[in-house]
Amino acid sequence: MSALPRSVTVHSASRLLRIEWNDGSESALPHALLRARCRCAFCTKAARAGAAPEDCSGVVLTEAHAMADAGLNLVFSDGHRRGIYPWAYLRELEEGVS
Repeated sequence: MSALPRSVTVHSASRLLRIEWNDGSESALPHALLRARCRCAFCTKAARAGAAPEDCSGVVLTEAHAMADAGLNLVFSDGHRRGIYPWAYLRELEEGVS
């Protein structure tokens, strides 16, 4: 799999999740973007039901847990901790930020 990280760092002050990838590239993903783009079952169901997107501008990433080759489980300051962000999805999100 080509989308694997060398290192993952949660930066609280800048509110960025930094990922250094095995190909030498780097991603800097805003915490608010990560929370807003959660694809867990709960968030997906709410979006399909037409729920208005939450304002995630004040949300901070508090923890990131590696799920082996699967991706990251992210924990946010609003208590949300359900989502697993696959490595490939994190790369896609970076492309949308650039």
